[in-house]
Amino acid sequence: MSKATAARVLGGYGVVSDTIRAGVLAAAMALDYRPNELARSMTTGKSGIIGVVVGDIENPFFGLAVRGISDAARAAGFNVILANSGEKIEAEKAAVKLLIGKRVDGLIVTPSESRDISHLRDIHRSGRPLALLDRALPDLDVDTVTVDDRDIAMRATRILANAGHRRIAYVTAVDAQRHQYRDLGQIYTSSVRERIDGFLTVCRDAGIDGPERYVRLGATSPEQTRSVAETLLSETDRPTAILASDSLIALEIFKIIRQRGLRVPDDVSLITFHDADWTSVTTPPITVIDQPVYALGKSVAELLIRRLEGETRPSERLVLPTAIIERGSVGPPPTTKANV
Repeated sequence: MSKATAARVLGGYGVVSDTIRAGVLAAAMALDYRPNELARSMTTGKSGIIGVVVGDIENPFFGLAVRGISDAARAAGFNVILANSGEKIEAEKAAVKLLIGKRVDGLIVTPSESRDISHLRDIHRSGRPLALLDRALPDLDVDTVTVDDRDIAMRATRILANAGHRRIAYVTAVDAQRHQYRDLGQIYTSSVRERIDGFLTVCRDAGIDGPERYVRLGATSPEQTRSVAETLLSETDRPTAILASDSLIALEIFKIIRQRGLRVPDDVSLITFHDADWTSVTTPPITVIDQPVYALGKSVAELLIRRLEGETRPSERLVLPTAIIERGSVGPPPTTKANV
């Protein structure tokens, strides 16, 4: 039979007899035939693939979000290619370029920065569907799924302030020159900026003097996080409470607290973003900000898929609800208990 007939059978289009279809499929199986997806995408204009770029695939937050994305994609007949930016803008740009080269139908990106988004603007202008996960970009009109990071940071900080803490630290992986926090203008990751803003707002409202001195940057690895925690807990006026920006950071801080012979919450209260598995099995269990991580991934994929299926509508900015699970890691500061 002709190549055109075989192509119709293997491509699932056109009309052929049952006998010919069976013969082609039998030959394909005998020859262990695999379609060239790149060639197919050049012919059809569709690859059936969604490209995803996240900040850190080692972080359980992104792992669970990607699970939500892949489940939604699979249900709609799409595959997923995942890339990791390491929260570096140049790596993010390279990943986006690579995925476009693979002719992905659409992209889901967690932007590492809000100041340099030219590559994302180019995607949007090209007409290729783009959606943002976890971090909004006010200047880019695309589908976005986030939580209210400022509000939830305020709620968590208020728990610590209401417990009597006046030396409260916020520890984040985002870094800056010389690892020192000066002001929000140096923070280019939108979610982190909103969290720090919420944290500082509540501290100031509580009458805490100079809360900025307890904002610590650069917890980019277990080693760096341990260094940050050691420095914090070695200070004469060490914090009596710590808010960690993710569960990986919180775990290392928890270890250092224990290694220094301190106790949670008797000596240091601790709250972390993300309800990681380990937080519920420690002694005491850790109070967490429970983000709807799987739902974030699933929702952003569903928005993108609707675009890929031809739906035209104004861009949507979904803000999913977030809760705080209070466990046993928050108590009054040591000085308060000593005065009772």
